[in-house]
This record gives sequence, structure tokens and C-alpha cells, in this order.
Amino acid sequence: MLDIRKIAELPEAHKRDCGKPTGIGGAANRHGKERHMQITGGWVYDPDEGFAERTVCTDGEKIARISTDTKRLDAAGCYVLPLLIDLHIHGYAGADAGSADPAELERMARALLMQGVGAFCPTTMTLPEARLAAVCRCTAAYCKERHPGAQVAGIHLEGPFLAPERRGSHDGALLQNPDPELFRRLQEAGEGAVRLMTLAPELPGALPLIRMAVKQGIRVSLGHTQADYDTARAALRAGAAQCTHLLNAMTPFGHRAPGVVGAAFDVPGTMVELICDGIHVHPAMVRAMFRLFGPERVVMVSDALPPAGLPEGTYHLGSREITVDHGRAVLSDKPETLAGSVCSLMECVRRAVSFGIPLADAVRAASWNPACALGMETRKGSLRPGQEAGAVLLDRETLETRAVIARGCVVEQ
Repeated sequence: MLDIRKIAELPEAHKRDCGKPTGIGGAANRHGKERHMQITGGWVYDPDEGFAERTVCTDGEKIARISTDTKRLDAAGCYVLPLLIDLHIHGYAGADAGSADPAELERMARALLMQGVGAFCPTTMTLPEARLAAVCRCTAAYCKERHPGAQVAGIHLEGPFLAPERRGSHDGALLQNPDPELFRRLQEAGEGAVRLMTLAPELPGALPLIRMAVKQGIRVSLGHTQADYDTARAALRAGAAQCTHLLNAMTPFGHRAPGVVGAAFDVPGTMVELICDGIHVHPAMVRAMFRLFGPERVVMVSDALPPAGLPEGTYHLGSREITVDHGRAVLSDKPETLAGSVCSLMECVRRAVSFGIPLADAVRAASWNPACALGMETRKGSLRPGQEAGAVLLDRETLETRAVIARGCVVEQ
């Protein structure tokens, strides 16, 4: 039986074959046998049932109903979760999603997998068109090849169609009104790599662009917006289906002016991103939003920046300088403005639990819900038979990561 407490002692051959799973699709294991295992003794998460003690079997790169292999991974004392999915992340471990550099995407993917994230949407800042097009081309090319680490689920285009008054750390000089032709050019450059787009629905041309994007299968999210309740509701009825980092960079949730939050609540099926780092949203409001929308409509995101996972200090994000101090990332010249987070999605899950969110609800918000949002629920987001063979083992006492499995292999930590 393979004990997760002894992963570091695995033979070098096993580490070499199983410890470096690749990105899109995964690479075939040289021997094949290491991809067949039984994960036994753990409390396994299911979106419908919560946690229950059962065995998870892998058959190659898929979850299976049964396994004929005798290799076992002892998960006693652990929760067994599906790999997480981060729909909103600008960078990690020094890598910038907007760099248009495949080496940075790979570094980001490797680091995220170690944190239990199995798929992510590299998220752009507001950049010049030439730079955005380069990011789209780079991502499209990256996704055609096999790479180590978490899989790229598609680009999240955050900007340039944002409200100047709610731009946050985005460069105001580069913002513009929704432009279907610009969007078409970016999609062309990325060969359809854009899967998610944030825009401000009150801007001229927003509703036609929403309808155009939705027809192309792109998910539209409302964010960085001054929209009132009626405008946001009209955009959601036009096809937008999500809100970007709820409560941040949008109109307040007031008793006479419910704004974007009220509109999202009133339109059934609308999902809402929530940053649960304890800095962007107060713990009391995290609890309130989970209760208001229910765990089935919350999508937990990290909104992490390139300095996430690195020492505190001064860094650059696009054309802006940011300072990370005591876990807060702010614009250096406007320290009252948050620039994003420096938490991994798994750390956001842990913090949400510390705020009083049940672990099952937090896990759903960081795995199954984002999978459903991007239409990937038949492949990702749970540990049901037929899903991709990826899992995270968390210590039941500390919620610290004890092991990561990707494509049926234990990932070398």
C-alpha cells in the first residue's frame, strides 16, 4: 500500500514517470501501470452527496468504477477532493498570464498544480490590442502541445471593456467601449481561446457584444462596472451569466439600490465569483454571499497576481507597480486600491472554512461550480467515474495538502 506520508521516499523511477504529469490532455505513462490505483480510506467529496468514506479508482487517466490493480494510496485521515479550477488568475509564482510567453504559462501551470489546481483561465489585464492579441496567440499555441502542470481552460479577457470609475488596477488610458470588431480580432488571434469575458454592461455597445459573444459559446461576466440594478438585470437577461469578483469594483449592494448584486440574485442561474482571501471581502460578507446565492451559485476564484507565492515586496503588473505587504497587494502610487490577491485558490478554500463556510460548500465553489460554468462538468470538477483522474488529499485536521494526483499519477512535490 502506498502511504501518502511516504511519498518523498518513492523510488526515483516512479517519481520520474508519475511525478511530472503534462498539461493539455496529459502524456501517456511509459509503463502505464502507475496510472491504475485505488485511493482508499479517505473521505471523498461529491457535489451531490458531500463527503463520504469510499474508494476512488483510477484506470489510466480516468476515474473508474473498479480497479483490477492492487496498488493502493492510503488516504486515511484525509479528505479527497477533485482538483480545483481557477477561472480568474493573473499570475502565480512570478509568472504573468499577460506576458505572451509560453515559458511563463508553463511555470504558472506547474506551480498551480502543486497547489491542487488542475485547470485555470489565464486572465488578462487591460493591455494594448497588440499585446492582447499576442497573449491570445501564445495561449492558443500553448494549448496545442503537451505541457506539465495544470491545464489551461481558456483565456479570461478582463478588460478593456471596463468602466473607468471602477477600473481598480487596470490602466484607465487603455479602457474602451465594447467593440465587436476588436473582440473578433482577439478571438481570431487566439483561434477561439477566449472562453470568458468580463465587461461593464452600462457602456455603449455592451448588450450587442454580450449577445454576439454568447452565440459563440463565450461566457460573459459583469464586472468593473457602475451599472445599476436595471442595467445589470438587462445584461443578464441578454445572456451574461456571471459576475466578476462580486462586491469588488462594482456598485454597492444597497437597500434602495441593490445594484449588480441584487440583479445577479434575481436572475436565476447567475453565478458569482468570490475572492475568499479575507482581504477583498470581509468574512461576514463571505458568509452572507454564500447564504444569499447558495453554494451552487458561488464560484470561488483567487484573482492571484504574479507575486502570489513569492516574498513580499515591490513588483510590476503590466504598466503598474504594485506593493505586497502583510498579504495585501496594492498599487504603489494608490495604496488604497487593491491590485488583486496573493493567495492560491486552495488557500482561499482554507480561509473560507475558517470564516465558517462548510468545507463541502467551499470545495464545490472551487471545483464543480467553475467546471459547470465553463461546460467542463463531464470531464472535471468531481471524482465520479469517467472524470479525469485528478485529486487532492487534504489532512482532515489541518487542511494542509498531503498529496496531489493528476492524470492518475501522484505528483512529485
